[in-house]
Amino acid sequence: MPSSHHAIHECMLSDTPTSEPVTTESPLSESLESNAAQPLPEQEQQVRLKSEAGKLLLMLPPEGDLAEDNPASSLTWNEVSQQIRQRLHSGERLWQADTTVHLLARDRLLDGRQLQEIGDALAEVQLRLKRVYTSRRQTAVAAATAGYSVEQQASITQINQPSEAPQALAEPLYLQTTLRSGGDVKHNGTVIILGDLNPGSSVVADGDILVWGRLRGLAHAGAKGNARCLIMALQMEPTQLRIADFVARPPETPPAEYFPEVAYVTGQGAIRIARAIDFYRSQSMGNRE
Repeated sequence: MPSSHHAIHECMLSDTPTSEPVTTESPLSESLESNAAQPLPEQEQQVRLKSEAGKLLLMLPPEGDLAEDNPASSLTWNEVSQQIRQRLHSGERLWQADTTVHLLARDRLLDGRQLQEIGDALAEVQLRLKRVYTSRRQTAVAAATAGYSVEQQASITQINQPSEAPQALAEPLYLQTTLRSGGDVKHNGTVIILGDLNPGSSVVADGDILVWGRLRGLAHAGAKGNARCLIMALQMEPTQLRIADFVARPPETPPAEYFPEVAYVTGQGAIRIARAIDFYRSQSMGNRE
């Protein structure tokens, strides 16, 4: 059994909600997927602004494979930006000051400059960009680097597949940034972060989570139920760890010294933390207890 230099509190996720639940699905996600799974009506071929549950959804027209059916997919960035400003400054306003905005970027490729331009346009009318939904990895990286919460969705072609078909993990998402309090990243594959997870931040991944830095926020690996997933960090100081349906809390007394560590689910159904070198030695011997 891998040795651990400090103990953690362990428990299985029960029917009683925990104090800080992590959700991997949301009404916004369902809205994005349902829109992508069907031919787009004419009004969705342009930038749209929609109020939903106290938030505003800013929906960009898709691009890529829908070019033949969707004339707006050939719009230049300047045209998209102009449409955004027209939507924000025309007609009756649907929001109060400081309302949060969730950007549904779909498969449209956005860089940091373009995301900043969207954020500035929203700020002009007292709105605040908080979360970006995208199927493009480059957009997800740019949004996380800019400090926005990110959820990387499946591509439109994947969404159109029959729901009963097994869904393979997406390619790993690499981020070179530090997630600050209030920031979160969701990805349907492995997440690798070159930086820290600060308290109040979270990462939810269907695959593994690797933090090349200090893990001081919430990490949830194997979010779709894969208990074989791992959470790894150079310095493990989490507010909470989750692997599949298993939950662990940090010790009340921090260790005197930190080492690179791995969190995993044992054969007995509990999360354990082991020094990385000990864990991989035990793996080479075929032992995971």
